[in-house]
Amino acid sequence: MATELEELIDFLSAPSPPVKKAAVDIVRGLTGSEDGLHSLSNYANIVLPPLSRLLSEDKEVSEPAAEALVNLSQNAELATKMVEMGLVKTAMDLLYKPGSSITRLLVMLLVNLTQLDDGISSLLQIGDEKMQGLYVMKLVRSFCRSSEADDPFDHVGSILVNISKKEAGRKMLLDPKRGLLKQIIRQFDSSSSLRKKGVSGTIRNCCFEAENQLQNLLLISEFLWPALLLPVAGNKIYSEQDTSKMPLELGSALSIEREPVKDPEICVQALEAIYLITLQEAGRRAFWSVNGPRILQVGYEDEEDPKVMEAYEQIGSLLVHGSGTEEPTTTSSK
Repeated sequence: MATELEELIDFLSAPSPPVKKAAVDIVRGLTGSEDGLHSLSNYANIVLPPLSRLLSEDKEVSEPAAEALVNLSQNAELATKMVEMGLVKTAMDLLYKPGSSITRLLVMLLVNLTQLDDGISSLLQIGDEKMQGLYVMKLVRSFCRSSEADDPFDHVGSILVNISKKEAGRKMLLDPKRGLLKQIIRQFDSSSSLRKKGVSGTIRNCCFEAENQLQNLLLISEFLWPALLLPVAGNKIYSEQDTSKMPLELGSALSIEREPVKDPEICVQALEAIYLITLQEAGRRAFWSVNGPRILQVGYEDEEDPKVMEAYEQIGSLLVHGSGTEEPTTTSSK
């Protein structure tokens, strides 16, 4: 005999809209608690397909279905099943369907699914030579086009951090023909801290390729150095003597009063990215050429957070003693 939960799951495929709506609302409610998530995870094979199908229906059914899937996808085992059943493709197709009313939830679902290696491969479209990179290009375009407050595409920053943990993702973002990282970096000026964190985490992860891809990083230095150095420049107004040795995009920003970056996570990520670049001799030369050491010296004077101070000191030690041969002690963003 079917259990109560199996009967409930059956109703997700009911022909009657009110019955289907009632069932999906109950399932969404269950995913909001540990016990409910645990119970539903035992029926993953029969609950995930109907929830996935409901995503393409009207908002009153698709929204609770999407919320349920976002909650369920926090469980790695269930997220793995979702990736296997092609939910990355489903989410991407629906995200760009005209009039989509569950954009934010679909993006959040992709954030969870790209915590997994297989989810990243699906989003990068690895193995599909003709289409490889199309999903990422679409997401970057949406991330860079949208800028309203509390934007549903803000969470794309977290997806970019996830995919840049993998070498294939970093290579795609750094490919100068695609020009994706240049577009992403320009979002660092956003007032959204979620967006800023996404950008700084992505840049920092991409800098793990500095040994082999330094040239591609330095190709976008007019955007890269301000994104990395302004958060850690302190809040003093710099003298003309200092700014005259900097490129215009840095010097002009540091000649005026500015809002300091108060988020230590962003500051640490910026400093770790600089460290990874300056491990390379050509990276150190580029850093000196923008008067980077002076900026770090001034920024360090105002810093009080111990983790941020440690990240400054790591670069300082490298610039004073390093030949650039030592291994980085950091690991790709978790």
